[in-house]
Amino acid sequence: MPKFAMIKISNRVELQENEIEWQFIRSSGAGGQHLNKVSTAAQLIFDIKSSSLPEYYQERLLNKADHRITKSGKIIIKCQASRSQDANRQTALEQFIALVASVGEVQKKRIPTRATKGSQTRRLESKKQKGATKAMRQQKTDY
Repeated sequence: MPKFAMIKISNRVELQENEIEWQFIRSSGAGGQHLNKVSTAAQLIFDIKSSSLPEYYQERLLNKADHRITKSGKIIIKCQASRSQDANRQTALEQFIALVASVGEVQKKRIPTRATKGSQTRRLESKKQKGATKAMRQQKTDY
């Protein structure tokens, strides 16, 4: 069985490199003759459902609202920022690691607080001042 390099997502989560599919395509946009001959854009494709990610990560990724995650459960990241295929590949991989690691972070629960009396009065005073400024801008004519 061949050994594959591991991609570190967090301290506890690692993925095998063979779980990621790479496609190299031509970049779009201006570039002349060189652009028409060379496939420098890197496209990373990762199937969430058939991966070795923990169940918690899979659920959170599938429920995440991100344009890079398809309805069928695949992450597709396209990178064409650089003229180098290797640099685009590295950038796409960094974006992928950041996306997967973002669902592993547990957000701190917000404790609702009440606005202080001083903050309420300051807000109302600033609203009155802005209203007065706008009223002065209007030209009122007497007929």
